[in-house]
Order: sequence, then C-alpha cells, then structure tokens
Amino acid sequence: MLTTLSMLGQNNTTGQAAKQSNQETITLAGGCYWCVEAIYENLSGVKLAVSGYAGGKISNPSYEDVSTGRSGYAEVVQITYDKTVTNLDEIFKVFFTVHDPTTLNRQGADVGTQYRSAIFYKNQEQKAAAQTIINDLKKAKVYDSPIVTTLEPLTKFYKAEAYHQNYYANNKNQSYCQMVIQPKIEKFEKIFKNRLKKKK
Repeated sequence: MLTTLSMLGQNNTTGQAAKQSNQETITLAGGCYWCVEAIYENLSGVKLAVSGYAGGKISNPSYEDVSTGRSGYAEVVQITYDKTVTNLDEIFKVFFTVHDPTTLNRQGADVGTQYRSAIFYKNQEQKAAAQTIINDLKKAKVYDSPIVTTLEPLTKFYKAEAYHQNYYANNKNQSYCQMVIQPKIEKFEKIFKNRLKKKK
C-alpha cells in the first residue's frame, strides 16, 4: 500500500498564472511539526512546507498557547505542492508512513491534543481523498490498532514563530533532531527514495 509512485507527467505550460494553477495546499498534523516539515521539504514536487497551527478557536495563538494542550490547536505543516510533479495521494502515503496514526493525541514522547493525527481539508475533494486512503489502510489492515486520524475542516492557519521554521535544517546537532527527527527522515528516504528532491 505504502509504495512509491511513478513520476507524474510534466506540464509544459509557461507563465506565472499557469504555475499558480498547478499549485495546491494541504495542511497536516502528525505530531511535532519539526518532523513533518523536515520530511516534506525533501519530497519532489513540494514547493513549501510551513510549520504552524490549526484547529483551535483563539486568534493568533502562540507556541506557548498551543503547548498547554488546551487551545484546541494542533501543530501542523501547510504543504504547497506542484500537482504536475506530485499529488494528494502520494502526500497522504508519505503522511501515513512517517507517523503513527493509531496513537490518540500522541507521537512517541510528545503527548497532548496539539500532537494529534489530523488532516485539515479545505474542500470536499481533499476530504474525500483523505477518507479514501484511510478506508484503504483499514481494509488492508496495515496497522494492528485502529486509525485515529481526524478529518477536520481548515478554518484558519497560523504560521508558527520564525524559530520553528526549518527547525531540523538549522538544528541538526540537537539531541531531539538526532534521536526523533533523523530516524523518521531515514525511513522516508528509504521508502520514497525515487521521489526525493535532487540535492543542489
């Protein structure tokens, strides 16, 4: 089920308007956003991966607000991707490969509602695609425990503070990066080795 996809056909249309029309965004919560962001930044077709917050009620939440676990917000990554290079199906396959969708409000030692597994959809197409892959995973019995990933409408996305952006790239020697993020990246690179961005 969780296998690499073939490269999609390239669109030769030129111009800024065409480029914009080929871009789409999806917002995912899979535990600590540092992990999720670091992985998607390496997936071919992803233009931007921005850490932030979604799913809560208050305006302009801070990291401190979200860290209480009482704000309703989840740590999320908003992914902007080129639909001529990757697609929603592949993005979801990466998502369900690199985090555990069976642990409620928890990823490893990170515990709280802010670390829940969730897909924040902005339209019915995204919701249907998310529900389809969840149904397929359940049918294939990929996991021993029930999937607890929630599907939530994206009402507002707030970008996280500047020091959270590109966190792994800027802090590779930190113990959390080495012990938690690096193994996830290695798993992603092994399974999706044919879909990695070329190193510059």
